[in-house]
Amino acid sequence: MNPVFTDIDAVNYPQVVRIYEQGIATGVATFETSAPTWNEWDKAHLPFGRISYWEGDEMLGWASLTAVSNRCIYQGVAEVSVYVDPDSKGKGVGTALLQKLIQISEEHGIWTLQASIFRENEISIALHKKCGFRVMGYRERIGKLHGKWYDNILLERRSNTIG
Repeated sequence: MNPVFTDIDAVNYPQVVRIYEQGIATGVATFETSAPTWNEWDKAHLPFGRISYWEGDEMLGWASLTAVSNRCIYQGVAEVSVYVDPDSKGKGVGTALLQKLIQISEEHGIWTLQASIFRENEISIALHKKCGFRVMGYRERIGKLHGKWYDNILLERRSNTIG
């Protein structure tokens, strides 16, 4: 089957939650312990760059953009999130999502994408590097989850066409 990208909306958001909750269960995808409601998620994300990846009637993954600041100087900077259904890992879904997200971000004037990834999430770090992100450093013991402190690796991708 050919993959199809669609925008994330209130109708397909339950599929986003399903995949997000699988990420939460890994303990190395997010500091969140539960998925937000649609209204909370909708308010927290940019109005563009909310994409889902489908094969047939099954969502295999999703990606989104979040503003890093409400200050006008940072309007061209966004944080990325990419989540893939565990049954679809290793099939290129994450790469396709992140490449599409990069394209959409540049179409909307975003010149810098950033990611903050658990040090233990080596697959996600490798995915971002494959798509042109570089490691900028890390934030040591930035957050505690289930009684354990975690570092976040900071990655950045600068556009070659914007900025």
